[in-house]
Amino acid sequence: MQGSANLNIMIKAARKAARSLTKDFREVENLQTSATNAGEFVARAATAAGASLRDDLTGARGTYGYVEPSGEVAGEDPTRRWIVNPLEGAANFLHGQPHFAVTIALEHKGQIASAVVFDPAKDEMFYAEKGQGAWLNDNKRLRVSSRTKLVEAVLGHAVPFSVKRTLPATLKDLARVMPECSGMRASGSSALDLAYVAAGRFDGFWQREGAITDLAAGMLIASEAGAFVEGVRPGQKPLEDGTILCANNQIFSALAKVIRSAD
Repeated sequence: MQGSANLNIMIKAARKAARSLTKDFREVENLQTSATNAGEFVARAATAAGASLRDDLTGARGTYGYVEPSGEVAGEDPTRRWIVNPLEGAANFLHGQPHFAVTIALEHKGQIASAVVFDPAKDEMFYAEKGQGAWLNDNKRLRVSSRTKLVEAVLGHAVPFSVKRTLPATLKDLARVMPECSGMRASGSSALDLAYVAAGRFDGFWQREGAITDLAAGMLIASEAGAFVEGVRPGQKPLEDGTILCANNQIFSALAKVIRSAD
């Protein structure tokens, strides 16, 4: 796909930030004997990658607003803002698991217009622009799976850690969904889970409590690949409420019925 100027900026920025993360990731395994040192090291790695993204994105489009996990800075242009996470899947990174991503979304007038999710460990660049489809690396068009039955589906989900208020509801979801599907996966990266729905590797995904920086980019990539995307409850908006329910159009209604049955 021939992307826009903004998308090309995003892809280059993601690759540059990922080079820093990849270098640091090689050192994590040597730090596992000290959880404190490893945690501090990962925090510094995320900070360095975040600085790289901020420099490249604001350097290219200095009037846009900027949202990252640590907070938001308003821009001169009130209609556009970058939404980024330099290390989505930080717990995986901390534990030496090569499943994490650099994510960048560009929002325009409240809608995600362009998105990048880059998995540096596998060198997989997922990207999309609104109305232009979703793509992997240079030229592979992404399509959601064609499975039609929930019982055949492999689903991704995000189980919140214990301090999150939605843990009880998520555990109830699992109890209802697991008997109805073929398998469940909790990968530790919401952005990659959504990208995997786009690629047909997962048939669906849901999360009851997610940050806008985790969901924004993957949400556009999934929808541009043909997925239905809504909030967990009818009327909820993923980027405002932090809940997301995503699946191919054949399975979405069945998955939604099961998850929403107790809401």
